[in-house]
Amino acid sequence: MNAIITGATKGIGKAIAELLAKNGFNVAVCARTQADLDTLKDSLEKHEIKVLALAVDMSKKTEVKTFILKIQKEWDSVDILVNNAGVFIPCELTNEDNEDAFEMMMDLNLYSTYYMTQGIIPMMIKRSKGHVFNICSIASIMPYGAYAVSKHAMLGFSKVLREEVKEKGIRVTSILPGATYTASWEGTELPQERFMKSEDIAKSLLDIYKLSDQTVVEEIILRPQLGDI
Repeated sequence: MNAIITGATKGIGKAIAELLAKNGFNVAVCARTQADLDTLKDSLEKHEIKVLALAVDMSKKTEVKTFILKIQKEWDSVDILVNNAGVFIPCELTNEDNEDAFEMMMDLNLYSTYYMTQGIIPMMIKRSKGHVFNICSIASIMPYGAYAVSKHAMLGFSKVLREEVKEKGIRVTSILPGATYTASWEGTELPQERFMKSEDIAKSLLDIYKLSDQTVVEEIILRPQLGDI
């Protein structure tokens, strides 16, 4: 079994990579920082699975394509694709000074998902089997600054993809987490108990994957027990 996780060295991505490796999946992971990737690779290989790890800036199309080519060269099939790489930059749409931040969020949160899926989905279609998980956000359904535009778009992409590939045996699931304690919240004065655990998101993903091929969870929302932060 083979799984791809983008943005895999921190938070939700790391939790997913660790859980899938523990459950026998070979994993292909990427992130920007090579040192973090090396540490993750060493940890994952303890589960006696194969790990492909590549330093990738997912906001750059050429680097995403390089990652795809590496996977295509090494693997004949892909069971799970987790489009998780993303960035949150607080900014307003109406402030022209935020143009670079807005473009960065669109490149990383939306276009990287599009390019990864374009490159990997033919491998799934060939086998009439596979599962694409798009890690969206509660911001996908709420007006939460310029960030929400990219996450609304990611959810829209996921819905359209679901319709395009459902007759080809491919399942597509949008996961919309609320506040989860990740690097995005570093420095907050809020207690960790107010946040969800990344491990809970990972467990939900694996549980959804384990459903029969006759069933797909199209969309799932997870929020902290005490509500949004």
